[in-house]
Amino acid sequence: MRAINIGLTDEQREGVINLLNQDLADAYLLLVKTKKYHWDVVGPQFRSLHQLWEEHYQKLTLNIDALAERIRALGGYPVGTLEGFLKLATLKEHAGNVPTATGMVANLVDDHEQVIRNLRDHVDQSGDNFHDQGTADFLTGLLEQHEEIAWMLRSFIEGEALDPDGRQPAAKAKTPVGV
Repeated sequence: MRAINIGLTDEQREGVINLLNQDLADAYLLLVKTKKYHWDVVGPQFRSLHQLWEEHYQKLTLNIDALAERIRALGGYPVGTLEGFLKLATLKEHAGNVPTATGMVANLVDDHEQVIRNLRDHVDQSGDNFHDQGTADFLTGLLEQHEEIAWMLRSFIEGEALDPDGRQPAAKAKTPVGV
């Protein structure tokens, strides 16, 4: 194999490749969960969640391909087996459990927030420890996508009333009974 001379040492590239493979494993597990919920959701929110999760798993599919290609561009090989994904992923399966629609949303919020925390750490490590600003920038873009998805999912289950300026209303004083 021809030597790679892109301004990173072999150790720096290997460190970033390991981070990217963990991100790839999490993305793949999140894709599987999102597709499963897309198939299994029932109830009054069926149509909106079914469509929303289709949009999300399409984005995740593109991100998975981009992660694998970034790994290859750095001279590594992406993990590509279910065993490998489960070994590297920080997310957990919920096998044998089909939660309510709200439970599905809550599980996906938790997973996207875990991915966001991981990506923040990986952005810092890519730039600070491995001096790979290209990967740090790439991961920042993924992080922003997950933040938007998590926000959309949280919005679906929160339902707090807001005043017209977007602030939560002050707690109402309780009126004593009989007044």
